[in-house]
Amino acid sequence: MTQTGTGVWTAQLDFQPANVIRDIAREIEELGYRSVWVGENVGREPFTQAGILLAATTRLLVGTGVVNIWARDPLSTLAAQLTLAEAYPGRFILGLGVSHAYLVESIRGLQYRRPLTAMRDYLDAMDRMRARYRAVQPDTVPRVLAALGPAMLTLAAQRADGAHTYLVPPEHTEFARRLLGPDRTLIVEQAVVINRDPNTARAIARSHVRRYLPLVNYTNNLRRLGFNDTDFQNHGSDRLIDRLVAWGDVPTINKRIEEHRQAGADHICLQAITDDLRALPTAQWRQMAPNPPATRDASTEPA
Repeated sequence: MTQTGTGVWTAQLDFQPANVIRDIAREIEELGYRSVWVGENVGREPFTQAGILLAATTRLLVGTGVVNIWARDPLSTLAAQLTLAEAYPGRFILGLGVSHAYLVESIRGLQYRRPLTAMRDYLDAMDRMRARYRAVQPDTVPRVLAALGPAMLTLAAQRADGAHTYLVPPEHTEFARRLLGPDRTLIVEQAVVINRDPNTARAIARSHVRRYLPLVNYTNNLRRLGFNDTDFQNHGSDRLIDRLVAWGDVPTINKRIEEHRQAGADHICLQAITDDLRALPTAQWRQMAPNPPATRDASTEPA
Protein backbone atom coordinates (compact mmCIF):
# COMPACT_ATOMS: atom_id res chain seq x y z
CA MET A 1 0.00 0.00 0.00
CA THR A 2 1.50 3.30 -1.10
CA GLN A 3 -0.60 6.41 -0.65
CA THR A 4 0.78 9.67 -1.97
CA GLY A 5 -0.53 13.22 -1.97
CA THR A 6 -2.03 15.41 0.72
CA GLY A 7 -4.90 14.77 3.09
CA VAL A 8 -6.76 16.38 5.97
CA TRP A 9 -6.48 15.35 9.62
CA THR A 10 -9.27 16.74 11.76
CA ALA A 11 -10.86 16.39 15.18
CA GLN A 12 -13.39 19.16 14.49
CA LEU A 13 -15.95 16.87 12.86
CA ASP A 14 -16.97 15.67 16.33
CA PHE A 15 -18.48 19.08 17.00
CA GLN A 16 -20.63 19.15 13.87
CA PRO A 17 -23.95 17.42 13.10
CA ALA A 18 -23.91 14.60 10.60
CA ASN A 19 -25.41 16.65 7.76
CA VAL A 20 -22.54 19.15 8.05
CA ILE A 21 -20.01 16.29 8.08
CA ARG A 22 -21.41 14.99 4.79
CA ASP A 23 -21.23 18.42 3.18
CA ILE A 24 -17.69 19.15 4.36
CA ALA A 25 -16.50 15.71 3.25
CA ARG A 26 -17.75 16.43 -0.26
CA GLU A 27 -16.00 19.80 -0.22
CA ILE A 28 -12.72 18.27 0.98
CA GLU A 29 -12.94 15.84 -1.91
CA GLU A 30 -13.69 18.61 -4.41
CA LEU A 31 -10.74 20.62 -3.10
CA GLY A 32 -8.45 17.84 -4.27
CA TYR A 33 -7.40 16.37 -0.96
CA ARG A 34 -6.63 12.67 -1.23
CA SER A 35 -7.83 11.65 2.22
CA VAL A 36 -9.45 12.61 5.50
CA TRP A 37 -8.33 11.18 8.85
CA VAL A 38 -10.30 11.03 12.11
CA GLY A 39 -9.18 9.90 15.54
CA GLU A 40 -10.71 8.30 18.60
CA ASN A 41 -10.99 9.92 22.01
CA VAL A 42 -14.32 10.64 23.70
CA GLY A 43 -16.22 11.73 20.62
CA ARG A 44 -17.78 9.87 17.73
CA GLU A 45 -17.08 6.18 17.24
CA PRO A 46 -14.42 6.20 14.49
CA PHE A 47 -15.64 3.35 12.29
CA THR A 48 -19.16 4.80 12.25
CA GLN A 49 -17.81 8.23 11.42
CA ALA A 50 -15.65 6.72 8.67
CA GLY A 51 -18.79 5.16 7.20
CA ILE A 52 -20.52 8.56 7.11
CA LEU A 53 -17.54 10.10 5.31
CA LEU A 54 -17.21 7.24 2.82
CA ALA A 55 -20.91 7.25 2.00
CA ALA A 56 -20.87 11.00 1.34
CA THR A 57 -17.98 10.86 -1.15
CA THR A 58 -16.87 8.88 -4.18
CA ARG A 59 -13.05 9.05 -4.29
CA LEU A 60 -11.88 10.24 -0.88
CA LEU A 61 -9.76 7.87 1.17
CA VAL A 62 -10.83 7.70 4.81
CA GLY A 63 -8.42 6.66 7.53
CA THR A 64 -8.64 6.23 11.28
CA GLY A 65 -5.87 8.18 12.93
CA VAL A 66 -6.14 6.15 15.06
CA VAL A 67 -8.45 3.46 16.46
CA ASN A 68 -7.65 2.69 20.11
CA ILE A 69 -6.89 -1.03 20.52
CA TRP A 70 -8.18 -0.96 24.11
CA ALA A 71 -11.64 0.22 23.01
CA ARG A 72 -12.78 -3.02 21.35
CA ASP A 73 -11.68 -6.63 20.99
CA PRO A 74 -9.65 -7.69 17.92
CA LEU A 75 -12.56 -9.41 16.19
CA SER A 76 -14.73 -6.30 16.50
CA THR A 77 -12.00 -4.19 14.96
CA LEU A 78 -11.37 -6.71 12.20
CA ALA A 79 -15.08 -6.98 11.37
CA ALA A 80 -15.45 -3.20 11.18
CA GLN A 81 -12.35 -2.92 9.00
CA LEU A 82 -13.46 -5.66 6.60
CA THR A 83 -17.00 -4.29 6.40
CA LEU A 84 -15.85 -0.83 5.33
CA ALA A 85 -13.05 -2.11 3.08
CA GLU A 86 -15.46 -4.39 1.19
CA ALA A 87 -18.18 -1.75 0.89
CA TYR A 88 -15.76 0.96 -0.33
CA PRO A 89 -12.97 -0.84 -2.21
CA GLY A 90 -9.58 0.82 -1.90
CA ARG A 91 -10.90 3.73 0.14
CA PHE A 92 -10.61 2.75 3.82
CA ILE A 93 -7.36 2.58 5.78
CA LEU A 94 -7.32 1.23 9.31
CA GLY A 95 -4.95 3.06 11.62
CA LEU A 96 -4.37 1.31 14.95
CA GLY A 97 -2.74 2.72 18.06
CA VAL A 98 -2.05 1.96 21.72
CA SER A 99 -3.29 5.37 22.89
CA HIS A 100 -2.05 6.68 26.27
CA ALA A 101 -2.23 5.38 29.83
CA TYR A 102 -4.25 8.37 31.04
CA LEU A 103 -6.90 8.02 28.35
CA VAL A 104 -7.17 4.26 28.81
CA GLU A 105 -7.20 4.13 32.61
CA SER A 106 -8.66 7.44 33.78
CA ILE A 107 -11.17 7.93 30.97
CA ARG A 108 -12.11 4.37 29.98
CA GLY A 109 -11.43 2.68 33.31
CA LEU A 110 -9.35 -0.06 31.67
CA GLN A 111 -5.88 -1.40 32.42
CA TYR A 112 -3.02 -0.10 30.29
CA ARG A 113 -0.23 -2.63 29.91
CA ARG A 114 2.98 -2.95 27.95
CA PRO A 115 2.03 -1.19 24.70
CA LEU A 116 4.35 -2.99 22.30
CA THR A 117 3.35 -6.42 23.58
CA ALA A 118 -0.31 -5.42 23.59
CA MET A 119 -0.14 -4.28 19.96
CA ARG A 120 1.69 -7.40 18.85
CA ASP A 121 -0.87 -9.63 20.59
CA TYR A 122 -3.72 -7.62 19.11
CA LEU A 123 -2.38 -8.02 15.58
CA ASP A 124 -1.88 -11.74 16.15
CA ALA A 125 -5.52 -12.06 17.21
CA MET A 126 -6.79 -10.05 14.24
CA ASP A 127 -4.83 -12.23 11.85
CA ARG A 128 -6.15 -15.44 13.44
CA MET A 129 -9.73 -14.18 13.30
CA ARG A 130 -9.47 -13.33 9.61
CA ALA A 131 -9.83 -17.01 8.73
CA ARG A 132 -13.02 -17.27 10.81
CA TYR A 133 -14.73 -14.17 9.44
CA ARG A 134 -17.93 -15.27 7.70
CA ALA A 135 -19.01 -12.25 5.67
CA VAL A 136 -17.90 -11.21 2.18
CA GLN A 137 -14.26 -10.18 2.32
CA PRO A 138 -12.54 -7.32 0.49
CA ASP A 139 -9.59 -7.79 -1.83
CA THR A 140 -7.31 -5.52 0.22
CA VAL A 141 -7.32 -4.61 3.90
CA PRO A 142 -4.61 -2.00 4.49
CA ARG A 143 -3.59 -1.17 8.04
CA VAL A 144 -1.03 1.17 9.53
CA LEU A 145 0.20 1.56 13.09
CA ALA A 146 0.51 4.74 15.10
CA ALA A 147 4.25 4.64 15.70
CA LEU A 148 6.79 7.06 17.12
CA GLY A 149 9.58 5.08 18.78
CA PRO A 150 11.92 2.56 17.18
CA ALA A 151 10.20 -0.54 18.54
CA MET A 152 6.72 0.38 17.29
CA LEU A 153 8.07 1.59 13.96
CA THR A 154 9.86 -1.74 13.54
CA LEU A 155 6.63 -3.57 14.34
CA ALA A 156 4.82 -1.43 11.76
CA ALA A 157 7.40 -2.45 9.17
CA GLN A 158 6.97 -6.13 10.06
CA ARG A 159 3.23 -6.44 10.65
CA ALA A 160 1.49 -3.56 8.85
CA ASP A 161 1.49 -1.66 5.59
CA GLY A 162 3.22 1.26 7.22
CA ALA A 163 3.03 3.84 9.98
CA HIS A 164 1.01 6.91 10.85
CA THR A 165 2.98 9.51 12.81
CA TYR A 166 1.60 12.47 14.75
CA LEU A 167 3.10 15.61 16.30
CA VAL A 168 6.48 15.12 14.68
CA PRO A 169 9.00 17.34 12.88
CA PRO A 170 10.68 16.34 9.62
CA GLU A 171 13.64 15.00 11.60
CA HIS A 172 11.37 12.25 12.89
CA THR A 173 10.09 11.53 9.39
CA GLU A 174 13.65 10.81 8.27
CA PHE A 175 14.15 8.55 11.31
CA ALA A 176 10.86 6.73 10.67
CA ARG A 177 11.66 6.16 7.01
CA ARG A 178 14.96 4.51 7.87
CA LEU A 179 13.24 2.06 10.21
CA LEU A 180 10.28 1.37 7.94
CA GLY A 181 12.42 0.77 4.88
CA PRO A 182 11.49 1.81 1.35
CA ASP A 183 8.49 -0.46 0.87
CA ARG A 184 6.21 0.68 3.70
CA THR A 185 3.90 3.68 3.58
CA LEU A 186 4.66 6.60 5.89
CA ILE A 187 1.67 8.84 6.64
CA VAL A 188 2.60 11.99 8.54
CA GLU A 189 0.29 14.43 10.34
CA GLN A 190 1.42 18.07 10.20
CA ALA A 191 -0.28 20.79 12.25
CA VAL A 192 -0.46 24.17 10.49
CA VAL A 193 -1.45 27.72 11.46
CA ILE A 194 -2.01 30.14 8.58
CA ASN A 195 -0.95 33.37 10.22
CA ARG A 196 2.12 35.49 9.55
CA ASP A 197 2.32 37.18 12.95
CA PRO A 198 4.79 35.23 15.15
CA ASN A 199 3.10 36.02 18.46
CA THR A 200 -0.40 35.19 17.26
CA ALA A 201 0.66 32.11 15.33
CA ARG A 202 2.66 30.68 18.23
CA ALA A 203 -0.16 31.37 20.70
CA ILE A 204 -2.58 29.41 18.51
CA ALA A 205 -0.01 26.65 18.06
CA ARG A 206 0.56 26.41 21.83
CA SER A 207 -3.17 25.97 22.45
CA HIS A 208 -2.83 22.82 20.35
CA VAL A 209 0.55 21.48 21.50
CA ARG A 210 -0.09 22.03 25.22
CA ARG A 211 -2.63 19.17 25.26
CA TYR A 212 0.04 16.64 24.27
CA LEU A 213 2.95 17.63 26.49
CA PRO A 214 1.58 15.78 29.58
CA LEU A 215 1.59 12.53 27.55
CA VAL A 216 4.88 10.67 27.89
CA ASN A 217 4.52 8.90 24.54
CA TYR A 218 4.99 12.25 22.88
CA THR A 219 7.57 13.81 25.19
CA ASN A 220 9.72 10.68 25.13
CA ASN A 221 9.71 10.81 21.36
CA LEU A 222 10.61 14.50 21.39
CA ARG A 223 13.47 13.83 23.79
CA ARG A 224 14.89 11.34 21.28
CA LEU A 225 14.90 14.18 18.77
CA GLY A 226 16.92 16.48 21.03
CA PHE A 227 14.26 18.42 22.93
CA ASN A 228 14.41 18.64 26.74
CA ASP A 229 12.53 19.75 29.85
CA THR A 230 13.09 23.40 29.01
CA ASP A 231 11.27 22.92 25.73
CA PHE A 232 8.25 21.45 27.53
CA GLN A 233 7.81 24.34 29.97
CA ASN A 234 5.17 27.06 29.51
CA HIS A 235 3.31 24.91 26.97
CA GLY A 236 6.30 24.67 24.68
CA SER A 237 9.37 26.71 23.80
CA ASP A 238 9.47 28.68 20.57
CA ARG A 239 11.96 26.11 19.28
CA LEU A 240 9.56 23.25 19.95
CA ILE A 241 6.49 25.05 18.65
CA ASP A 242 8.21 26.11 15.44
CA ARG A 243 9.29 22.53 14.62
CA LEU A 244 5.97 20.89 15.48
CA VAL A 245 3.58 23.42 13.96
CA ALA A 246 4.15 24.99 10.56
CA TRP A 247 2.97 28.58 10.62
CA GLY A 248 3.05 31.57 8.31
CA ASP A 249 1.64 32.03 4.84
CA VAL A 250 0.82 29.13 2.54
CA PRO A 251 4.18 29.15 0.69
CA THR A 252 6.00 28.97 4.03
CA ILE A 253 3.83 26.07 5.16
CA ASN A 254 4.40 24.33 1.85
CA LYS A 255 8.13 24.40 2.56
CA ARG A 256 7.52 22.36 5.72
CA ILE A 257 5.41 19.90 3.75
CA GLU A 258 8.25 19.55 1.27
CA GLU A 259 10.67 18.91 4.16
CA HIS A 260 8.57 15.91 5.17
CA ARG A 261 8.44 14.66 1.59
CA GLN A 262 12.18 14.97 1.20
CA ALA A 263 12.62 13.14 4.51
CA GLY A 264 10.57 10.18 3.26
CA ALA A 265 6.87 10.87 3.86
CA ASP A 266 4.49 9.35 1.32
CA HIS A 267 1.29 11.03 2.45
CA ILE A 268 0.95 14.18 4.55
CA CYS A 269 -2.23 14.97 6.49
CA LEU A 270 -2.67 18.66 7.28
CA GLN A 271 -4.30 19.54 10.59
CA ALA A 272 -5.36 23.18 10.38
CA ILE A 273 -5.32 24.88 13.79
CA THR A 274 -7.22 28.08 14.54
CA ASP A 275 -8.04 30.04 17.69
CA ASP A 276 -11.26 28.02 17.98
CA LEU A 277 -10.30 24.36 18.37
CA ARG A 278 -13.89 23.22 17.78
CA ALA A 279 -14.69 25.20 14.65
CA LEU A 280 -14.24 23.76 11.19
CA PRO A 281 -11.13 25.38 9.63
CA THR A 282 -12.85 25.59 6.25
CA ALA A 283 -11.06 28.76 5.14
CA GLN A 284 -7.68 27.19 5.92
CA TRP A 285 -8.54 23.96 4.07
CA ARG A 286 -9.49 26.03 1.03
CA GLN A 287 -6.27 28.05 1.13
CA MET A 288 -4.05 24.97 1.29
CA ALA A 289 -6.09 22.84 -1.11
CA PRO A 290 -4.51 21.06 -4.07
CA ASN A 291 -7.46 22.39 -6.12
CA PRO A 292 -8.26 25.72 -4.43
CA PRO A 293 -11.55 27.49 -5.18
CA ALA A 294 -11.36 29.96 -8.02
CA THR A 295 -12.62 32.79 -5.82
CA ARG A 296 -12.52 33.44 -2.11
CA ASP A 297 -14.15 35.87 0.26
CA ALA A 298 -11.13 37.91 1.38
CA SER A 299 -12.83 38.73 4.67
CA THR A 300 -12.48 35.10 5.75
CA GLU A 301 -8.76 34.86 5.02
CA PRO A 302 -6.52 34.42 8.07
CA ALA A 303 -4.00 37.19 8.71
